Amino acid sequence: MFKKWVRRVSLSTTTRGFVETSPTHDKPQDSYGGSVDVAGTTTSATAIKTKTVAEVDETGSSKVPSSRSSSYDNGIDYDALYEEEEEMDLSMEAHGSMITHLLSQVKIGMDLTKVVLPTFILERRSLLEMYADYFAHPDLFIKISELDDPRDRIVQVCRWYLSAYHAGRKSAVAKKPYNPILGEVFQCHWDIPGETQNEPEVKDGPVPWCRRDQLTFLAEQVSHHPPISAFYAEHYNKKITFTAHVWTKSKFLGLSIGVHNIGEGVVTLVDRSEEYIVTFPNGYGRSILTVPWIELGGSVEIKCPQTGYYANVEFLTKPFYGGKRNKVTAEIYSPNDKKPFVSIAGEWSGLMEAKWHDKNKTEVFVDVNRIPIFKKQVRPIVEQDEYESRRVWKEVTAGLKFNDIERATNAKFVVEQQQRDQAKVRKEYDLAWEHKHFKPVGDNWIYTKPLSQRMYLQEKEAKR
Repeated sequence: MFKKWVRRVSLSTTTRGFVETSPTHDKPQDSYGGSVDVAGTTTSATAIKTKTVAEVDETGSSKVPSSRSSSYDNGIDYDALYEEEEEMDLSMEAHGSMITHLLSQVKIGMDLTKVVLPTFILERRSLLEMYADYFAHPDLFIKISELDDPRDRIVQVCRWYLSAYHAGRKSAVAKKPYNPILGEVFQCHWDIPGETQNEPEVKDGPVPWCRRDQLTFLAEQVSHHPPISAFYAEHYNKKITFTAHVWTKSKFLGLSIGVHNIGEGVVTLVDRSEEYIVTFPNGYGRSILTVPWIELGGSVEIKCPQTGYYANVEFLTKPFYGGKRNKVTAEIYSPNDKKPFVSIAGEWSGLMEAKWHDKNKTEVFVDVNRIPIFKKQVRPIVEQDEYESRRVWKEVTAGLKFNDIERATNAKFVVEQQQRDQAKVRKEYDLAWEHKHFKPVGDNWIYTKPLSQRMYLQEKEAKR
C-alpha cells in the first residue's frame, strides 16, 4: 500500500518535480536557516485543530490540498493580511521565560541551523517576498538601461542598489520572515509610470500574465540545507534583468544574531551585453533580550567587467557607544583609477549625499524617504499555485495577524511536517527534488529562461 502511494505521489502536484536521481539539498524542514525558521512550541499532528494549508492523507502524512483555497474564507480576507502594515511593537521582555530558555540552548559563535525560535518574532511574509523589495523603486532600476554613458550607468546602478534596502525593513523593530520551504515560489510585478497597457504579455517570461512594459519578479527556494534562495527580475521593453542567489548562514553572537549573506547578483543590460556584479551585506539582529532591531554591515563590491567601472560600498554597524544607525559609504572608480571620481555617504534608510571630486561639488545622491515606493502587485491567493508563498503561509499569517500564536504555530507545524514527510520519501526511494525555475551552475544559481537567451533564440528563429 505504501509503495503504491509513493509511486502515485511522485506524479502528483504535491510532490511535483521529483526525478529519479541522487538526492540534493532537501533535509527535513526544522532549521533556522538565516531567515529564521521558527517554531513556537512542541506540537504533534493530533494537536492541530485549526483549518490550515494542509490535510492528512491515508498514510498519516500531511499534504497540501490539490484544490485551490479561497482568498476569502472563514470571514478572513487572506490577501488583505499581506497588504496591511505590520504592528511596530515587539518586546522580548514580555516573553522573558521563553527567551531565557532559548538562550540556555546556544553558545557564542554557534551555528543556528538547528535552533528553534518562538513564533511571535515572525514577520508576516516569506523571505522570498522580502527579496522583492530590492525593486521597491523600479524606476531607479530600469533607468540604468536608458543611460548612454558607462560612467552614468555605474552611478545609477549604485543609486538603485543603495536605495534597495530600506523598503525591506519596514519597521525599526526586527522581525524574521518565514523561512521558505523547498520549492516555494513567489511571483509579483510592478506597474511603471508611462505604461500604455496595450503591450502584449510575455508568455515565456518569469510571470507569464504580465506585459512587456511591467517589471516582473520570480523567486524560488532552491535548497533547504543550506538555505539558498534564487530570484530573477526583468523588464522586457527596457532589456534589463537581475538574477541573484543568496545563501543565508546565521550565528549567535551573544546579545545579537548575525546573518552572513553569501552569494551575488548580476544586473544584465541585454542590448549592451553588459553586466554589473554585486554582492550583499550581512544582517544583524541586535538587542535580542529587549526590543530587537536590525542593521546591515560589511563590504560590498559592484563591478562591470565589460567597462571596467567599479564601486566599493561599506555598510557601517553602529558603535557600542554613540554613533548613528544605518550609515553607509561608497566610492565609485573609473577603469584603472586608484582614486574615486565620486564619494557617497549617508544612511541607507534616509539621505545619502555625493561628493564629485572632479567637479568639487556636493549634492543629494538619493533620499529614500523622499522618493515613492512602488507597490508590488501579487495575484490573489485563490489564483495561486500550491507552492506560492502567500498560499503556503496564509494560515500562519492569519494567526500572527490576530495574535493567535497557537494557531500560527500549529499551521506552521503542518507546512513543515509536509516537508519532512516528502524528504523522507525522497530519501527512502532515492528521489531528488527537481527545481522549477533555476538551475545550479558551479557555485551559482541561474534562471533557466533569462531574457538574453530568449531574445537570442527569437533572433535565430527570425533569420531562418
